[in-house]
Amino acid sequence: MVLRCLAGLLLAAAASSAQASAWAQPKGKGQVILKAEVLQASKGYDASGALGSLPEKRTDRAAGMFAEYGLTDQLTLQFKGDWQSGEDAFFDYEGRGPVELGVSWQAYRDDRNAVGLYAGYSVSGEGRNAGYEAPGVGGQDWEVRVSAGRSLGGLALGPAGRWGPDRSFIEVQAARRMRDGLPDETRADFTVGGHFGRGWMVLGQAFGGITDGSGPRWLSVETSVVRNLGRWSVQAGWRRTVAGRETPLAEGAVLAVWRRF
Repeated sequence: MVLRCLAGLLLAAAASSAQASAWAQPKGKGQVILKAEVLQASKGYDASGALGSLPEKRTDRAAGMFAEYGLTDQLTLQFKGDWQSGEDAFFDYEGRGPVELGVSWQAYRDDRNAVGLYAGYSVSGEGRNAGYEAPGVGGQDWEVRVSAGRSLGGLALGPAGRWGPDRSFIEVQAARRMRDGLPDETRADFTVGGHFGRGWMVLGQAFGGITDGSGPRWLSVETSVVRNLGRWSVQAGWRRTVAGRETPLAEGAVLAVWRRF
């Protein structure tokens, strides 16, 4: 599974109207993404990073929404939140997850490159506000994030370039999250993507984070395929934790519907 995920990252896709956060939404334009995911774990990483069995299988379900809207050509308003449920050896929970509102500023952009700066405020809910912590733990959070992306054009991955995407991009993000009731975190995300033909995309992403001190850390990878249908898109993918400390080895399906306006 790890090899398949890494292969997906190398193959990946997606330069379309659903833009990565380094690129601001145009004024008056936006998108809404509704996502559902079910992640399960029977193993987890201990304080030394060694993998061991959990007392019982852990299941986390979430139905969430991400929305963004261009206030100007340089400022994009963003919102995200979800509803969660799940169970493990110690908890059986259901409730709202964290709700976050923020603004992204297009600090730089040319024909191929983009840099965005983001600041957001989050209020915790009854669900898991951190994947390594019990449901309901947490308070108010602030996050600052910098994103840098580059459009690469086409990539020749096969004989005569037949299997490469028509357009591709990479994006790197780094964030600092200041948390109330949870340890502060430093996060890093990586996305590589490409567009195949007029209606298909493949995305490969890696999400990593580390808490202050000697606390939890995690690295997850996700690969997905997106089918564009005009203003609508449908996404299906798989996510898996590939490394960590004091965090479960979770994996499962991710499904989403996008609507651009």
